[in-house]
Amino acid sequence: MRSGERILLNQRKYSLELILEVGLSGARPSPTLLEVNHKLRTVDYDAHVGNKADPEVEDLVGYQKLIGKLIYLTITSPDICFDVQVRSQFMQRPKQSHLDANMRVVRYLKGLPGLGLFFSSNTILELAIYCDSDWVAYSNTRRSMTMAVAELTWLYGLLQELNCIVSTPVTL
Repeated sequence: MRSGERILLNQRKYSLELILEVGLSGARPSPTLLEVNHKLRTVDYDAHVGNKADPEVEDLVGYQKLIGKLIYLTITSPDICFDVQVRSQFMQRPKQSHLDANMRVVRYLKGLPGLGLFFSSNTILELAIYCDSDWVAYSNTRRSMTMAVAELTWLYGLLQELNCIVSTPVTL
């Protein structure tokens, strides 16, 4: 929605259609994107440690389509960017725990389907980025700062395309 004084970007209709498509219209919304201390592991890691309790997803194409739809929603939902990016790393050999984590993201979106980006045309934006300094705890890449900078670069580019004035330098 755009007027002379503001721009509101959201994907309410797309979010609601996704919730219906995955069959979560009757589910309760999730207040958070991920459970506390929940670690997503690869199939190879499970094989190495002997964990057989978490089977691979049988519908690989369905999993990949769900990830693609969640990636599309990150355009107007920066709050899910990091979580969706982490889950997209498991697209080649996803496990049931990865699918469950994705369904939690959809349940999170159910609680906030109209949430989006609001920009006023009368202000200069000042971006600040926050990053988890506990990068060692993320065992798959150990690159949380790199991901934060990548997301900041993307957001800065998006704001420039929307002709929004952003003050620089960006606070990190």
